[in-house]
Amino acid sequence: MENAYLRPEDEALREQVQRFVAREVEPHALAWEADGFTPREVLRRMGDAGMLGLLYGPEHGGAGADALTNLVFAEALSTSTFGGFVITVLVHTDMASPHLHHAGTPAQQARWMPGITSGRTVTAVAITEPGAGSDVAGLRTTARRDGDAWLLNGSKLFITNGVHADLYFVAARTGTARHAISIFAVERGTPGFSVGRQLDKAGWLSSDTAELHFDDVRIPADHLLGEEGKGFHAVMKNFQTERIALGAMAVGHCMQALRLTLDHVRARQAFGAPLWDKQAVRQRIAMLDARTRAARQYLYHCAWRVTQGHDVVQDVSLLKALTGELVNEVLLGCQQFHGGMGYMRGTPIERLWRDARILAIGGGATEVMLDEAAKRY
Repeated sequence: MENAYLRPEDEALREQVQRFVAREVEPHALAWEADGFTPREVLRRMGDAGMLGLLYGPEHGGAGADALTNLVFAEALSTSTFGGFVITVLVHTDMASPHLHHAGTPAQQARWMPGITSGRTVTAVAITEPGAGSDVAGLRTTARRDGDAWLLNGSKLFITNGVHADLYFVAARTGTARHAISIFAVERGTPGFSVGRQLDKAGWLSSDTAELHFDDVRIPADHLLGEEGKGFHAVMKNFQTERIALGAMAVGHCMQALRLTLDHVRARQAFGAPLWDKQAVRQRIAMLDARTRAARQYLYHCAWRVTQGHDVVQDVSLLKALTGELVNEVLLGCQQFHGGMGYMRGTPIERLWRDARILAIGGGATEVMLDEAAKRY
């Protein structure tokens, strides 16, 4: 389907990413699911191919691209049936490293950005805590100024890339006001910082997810990103980039699931004819495709509005709610038409179905997103 928002270079990027996924991911990622993480060499190869710095300037090894090009990357990446691999990359490119891009000083960017865009420095963002998920302002991790440093204390939970990242962007409370939150860059190996355990998830098996602990972690003063106490607003701002990426992931998974299901129902014989000959099957697939196409157009419209400098909070909140629910509906329908084989571990449709569930929860649960949108009517 043609997309009026895209340029030839965007389509070239899509083809490049899809070739990478077919060659470097799909043949190997079952082993990554068994291991519980995506090898860091994969990100280095992506960095060498120029895929990890699309939104960043050439001075940092990036491409200086816009939100539409970045969306193409996320959607093309999501043709992979391994959501754990996809989220490993998108956390690095769209959820963690943008904090350095938006708020980092020239010295901070010169120090860390080349490693980020090359895939040599893998990043994670540490916001969620046992008692603070969608309610970012409820976090309890603290940072207290101590001479020429900060002392960081607390814990984080459900942190993607948490086990193997090299650089963590950590949100901590630096004042008594509800929104007095700051963001700090914390490097792996800093004394007092530890990974508690790798968490065992229902899906996204090829991504490492961890709890983190900070026990009087002494952070140099120049590791504060942006202004003290302005981290809450930085998190809210970056949520728009994050949620568009998650919307693209959901749409990409829908498109791939429909492709797999079309192939299956055309080949699968039942009652003397292909499943595709059953009117109920054809109509159900057509409706799921129609809703996917509509959501995809909304996705691209949201990214286009970002390129035009518009306030997109309401649109992106609606998009996140819509696509998070849609991907679960599409995958449930597609799995149904695969019959018993669609419930077998290791099959692409079972994997997509399993990985879809979190997309209605992570990055802003559906109910939270709808309420964010409703506040702006």
